[in-house]
Amino acid sequence: MSGRVLLDTHVFLSLLAEPKRIPATMRRSIEGADERLLSVASVWEMAIKSSIGKLRLPMPVGEFVRSRMKALGGRVIAISARHAAAVEALPLHHRDPFDRLIIVQAMLEDARLMTLDSALEAYRQPALSGQRKKRR
Repeated sequence: MSGRVLLDTHVFLSLLAEPKRIPATMRRSIEGADERLLSVASVWEMAIKSSIGKLRLPMPVGEFVRSRMKALGGRVIAISARHAAAVEALPLHHRDPFDRLIIVQAMLEDARLMTLDSALEAYRQPALSGQRKKRR
């Protein structure tokens, strides 16, 4: 595979901590991508979870993301006004604001979204890949 992939927060964390939880086909897609991307929305989500004790990392979030994305050969992409505004047109199949933003970023940045969240299947976008687990 070539092209871009956008990792959702769960895939990013699992890829590093428990790579066997990621389906082999998804791991190959990530490894074979020309560009591996992580949204700053994921960084924000991790920072919030870390600050309320729902996520434990070996170092501060910013440092963790920088070192892990460097190891993955990837980069963090910013949230633009275009990304934020596009959320308005996204059908309301899913209410998680981080996921909704990441979905439109994948669409607008021509990236395949790497996710395990089956709740995102409702969007049926070609950018979505590997859904298997429904979060509530």
